[in-house]
Amino acid sequence: MNAVIELLNSHRSIRKFTDQPIPQETLNTLVQAGQAAATSSFIQACTVIQVNDKDTRSQLVECSGGQVYVGEAPAFLVFCADMQRLKLACEMNDAEINAGFTEQFITATVDVALFAQNVSIAAESLGMGVAYIGGIRNQIARVSELLDLPELVYPVFGLCLGYPDQNPEVKPRLPVDVVLKQDSYNDNGNKETIAEYDKSVREYYQTRTGGNKEMTWSEQMSGMMIKEARPHMLNFLKEKGFLLK
Repeated sequence: MNAVIELLNSHRSIRKFTDQPIPQETLNTLVQAGQAAATSSFIQACTVIQVNDKDTRSQLVECSGGQVYVGEAPAFLVFCADMQRLKLACEMNDAEINAGFTEQFITATVDVALFAQNVSIAAESLGMGVAYIGGIRNQIARVSELLDLPELVYPVFGLCLGYPDQNPEVKPRLPVDVVLKQDSYNDNGNKETIAEYDKSVREYYQTRTGGNKEMTWSEQMSGMMIKEARPHMLNFLKEKGFLLK
């Protein structure tokens, strides 16, 4: 255990922030830290949009399902998978991009996730808190229009940043032996281990909500997985030039 691992293990989503602003120079430094993340074949397929305009922020609150902290956080960033820049690189070299491959969608999306995680860790190392906002995909076409996103660019998620005005407990994660397998995949003992884990999650929710929420991890996941998951996404991504082949 060292300071870096302790920082990683102390991550919580922060949804209440103080009024302390984040200097632009600091935000630039965080984005530079994001750029230092691994990138598939050096494509660097992530673009970050810092949303300052209050009206746009307000509309993004609506798009995210009413998550008010999208509008209240000192900084809000939208992380986009960007293959448009790769198209530009082709044009600069008198080549025509062969776009639309599923592999390109995967590599660009992974690039964004790695980039954003670097930003988050860097922010937390400076005493800030973050909250990822996947809810912007609820109305992804509207978000794309608000941010003037061109073809071959799509918003993957948003990120609230600021100095915490709350101190929530760390949410318990699955036991390591459920997620770490040796040599091949197997689920031997997973059901029993997850049943034990469910008890800790139930206790976490009871403590966090003062007894107002009583739910296990498996109950929460089963309730989510029987529902449709943003079925509009496929058509939107195809319209943006992704997942065509």
